[in-house]
Parts: sequence; structure tokens; C-alpha cells
Amino acid sequence: MNRTGLGRHSGIDDASGDPLDGLVNLFDIGIVLAVAFLVAGLGLSVDKTTNKIEPRTTTTATTPTPQPQPGATTSGKGTSLGTLYRLSDGRLVVVEPDGRTRPVTP
Repeated sequence: MNRTGLGRHSGIDDASGDPLDGLVNLFDIGIVLAVAFLVAGLGLSVDKTTNKIEPRTTTTATTPTPQPQPGATTSGKGTSLGTLYRLSDGRLVVVEPDGRTRPVTP
């Protein structure tokens, strides 16, 4: 049976493509955007005092200064920083040789 009168002269052309090809491209774009948002989100942190999102700051690792053990003797050259006192409320204060005081922050 020949259907030339209905406008179908041949079979469906394979060059017309699959209608779902565009959907695959949208899926690829979605994956790329999801990874981009993940990377951007990992670079942010929340400041607990203000509850605002801020860029994450990197801290460089410093080597800790070795502290002498209690009762151990030490030697070396240096200058006197003053005398250290612990107040009754637990704060530490340094009294410098010229009489000025300053708090010690841990």
C-alpha cells in the first residue's frame, strides 16, 4: 500500500534526532551547577557571634614553642618582662619593671 497522498514519501529520517537529547544536556548543566555550588559552599563559614556567612579564613600552622616542665631549670639570654600575678578572680596580670600593668591573654 502506497501512502504518497498523505505526505509520507519515505520513512522517518534518522537525521531528525532524538527529542530527549536536549534533556540530557540540561542534566549535564545541572550536575555542573551542583558541583559549583558545593565548592562555593565549602569555602564559606558562619560567624557564630553575628550569624552571618563569611569567607573561610585559612590559618597557617605555627610550631608551638616548647614549654618547660614544672620544676625544670632553664637557661638562656633574654630580658625581664616583669612579674606575673594571678588575681583573686583568676585573671593574670604582668607588672612591668617600670610599674605599668597589663593583662595577659592566653
